[in-house]
Amino acid sequence: MEMTDNVTGAEIVLKSLTEQGVEVVFGYPGGAVLPIYDSLFKQNSIRHILVRQEAGAIHAAEGYARSSGKIGVVLVTSGPGATNVVTGLTDSMMDSIPIVCITGQVPQHLIGSDAFQECDTTGITRPCTKHNYLVKDVNTLSSVFHEAFSIAANGRPGPVLIDIPKDVQFAKGSYQSSKETKIDSHRLFEPKIKANDQNIEEATKLIANAKKPIFYIGGGCINSGPKASKLVTKFVEETKAPATMTLMGLGVIGARNKYSLGMLGMHGMYEANMAMHECDVMVNIGARFDDRVTGRLDAFAPNSKKIHIDIDPSNINKTIKIDVPIIGDIESVMNQIFSSWKNNNYKSQKEDLIKWWNKIEEWKKVDCLNYNQGERSIKPQHAIKRLYELTKDKKTFITTEVGQHQMWAAQYYKFEKPNRWLTSGGLGTMGYGFPAAIGAQIANPDSLVIDIAGDASILMNIQEMSTAVQHRLPVKIFILNNEYMGMVRQWQELLHGGRYSESYTDSLPDFVKLAESFKAKGLRAKNVKELDDVILQMISSKETVIADIWVDKEENCFPMIQSGSAHNEMLLNKYQKQDETSAEKGKVLV
Repeated sequence: MEMTDNVTGAEIVLKSLTEQGVEVVFGYPGGAVLPIYDSLFKQNSIRHILVRQEAGAIHAAEGYARSSGKIGVVLVTSGPGATNVVTGLTDSMMDSIPIVCITGQVPQHLIGSDAFQECDTTGITRPCTKHNYLVKDVNTLSSVFHEAFSIAANGRPGPVLIDIPKDVQFAKGSYQSSKETKIDSHRLFEPKIKANDQNIEEATKLIANAKKPIFYIGGGCINSGPKASKLVTKFVEETKAPATMTLMGLGVIGARNKYSLGMLGMHGMYEANMAMHECDVMVNIGARFDDRVTGRLDAFAPNSKKIHIDIDPSNINKTIKIDVPIIGDIESVMNQIFSSWKNNNYKSQKEDLIKWWNKIEEWKKVDCLNYNQGERSIKPQHAIKRLYELTKDKKTFITTEVGQHQMWAAQYYKFEKPNRWLTSGGLGTMGYGFPAAIGAQIANPDSLVIDIAGDASILMNIQEMSTAVQHRLPVKIFILNNEYMGMVRQWQELLHGGRYSESYTDSLPDFVKLAESFKAKGLRAKNVKELDDVILQMISSKETVIADIWVDKEENCFPMIQSGSAHNEMLLNKYQKQDETSAEKGKVLV
């Protein structure tokens, strides 16, 4: 594509998006972006999804990006339009989601005058983006866009914001294609693709000689692409060592894989946390040692040598001292590790591994996900379990809001592939799940997309029901309705003497009638006998559906490690039996 002269800034925006292969933009118009919307009106190659609030736009773009592997694009106006995406920018920054967010700005001569719908967008968003721009010259606009897409996708993915004053959108200038644009390479955060060979050799030697190894797998494996997840799985199977995943890493190792211990951390599996505590070699692949995983830092895998593979150098030694740091793209690093493993003819320590697995099997006897489902009221765990059983043979994408339902979904819905589990991990954003499901449905129109929600979280962005219905998206909302902010209530019960300060949600809507008011489908299950029928009706419907599932109001999410506790200090519920041989130091909460 050659240089094009005498085109408006707004037209340059559309040309840039088209050249970058953008198919969908999520947005909400306003005065400061009307020139761009006018250009959008004149073309047919890019689809615009009109949301009902800007937070919905960026969360939908996150869901689109995470389920498709493409960059999510957002278009909003100045002032409140820009400030309404700050939460989503922070969310995508923490969870490493590639987003390009375009915001309008007042004309340059009004900047700094407190003009109508003016705010310092670049100042506000600097801490929550990989990079941001205030474009003052229309002739730099195309190069800014090409650079922004490179930054969003390269290295550790993340959000980039482009703030464009209205006069720049009207101004005429030249458009340069990305092939002719000299990208400012120092801004690209290019990964050190190939890791240091000496560190690779040291890591494989440690793994080969380990007596109690464990793989600790994070969302970086998914961000690196489908080949990375396959290579990680292949190496785990080669070494025959146990593997555990973070909340963001679920699906890298299939849930039914015999080497998988499931999720670790605050609400992770008992055996995963105990194995992490007692391992002698830990291999962290694409995780950032989040506090919900590590617990008390000085008690985190205290007797282990630690290997950390990450594309972002700032994550190395940030909270946990690392013995062997490996900086690089996971796909490339795993290929190097395989080469080293084979070249050295390494084999795992068979007898030691047998002893290690025997110990893990003892921990598994605790049956940490056990619960008691009666004949009448629905246990939330049972609702998720039945949802999984009735949808596991379909191509299903699960999004969640944030709270107890999120943790139950992580525990009881078994993921066999990456990119099928979309949740807000680092920031914990209530209101994320529904718009993310809209984005995932647009990216995967023939798939089943379900938002597992709580009655409190779903109200955060319920206005996006209008978006889903307008665009005829068969998104399903599966509400675990306990009339509480469940996780807040649980912490108040366990840590604050049962003083339920403002955690009960009064005046909830009738969710069935609410769905119908949006011209969608509403369903409800009040007891166990009704549950399966409601789930089957929900997944077979071609409409947007809200399924209101009434669950036990005071059920708690276990197992649980209290904030600041060690991995071997887990709280279990009264149905989870243990003895001294299966859990030497674990605690039982009755």
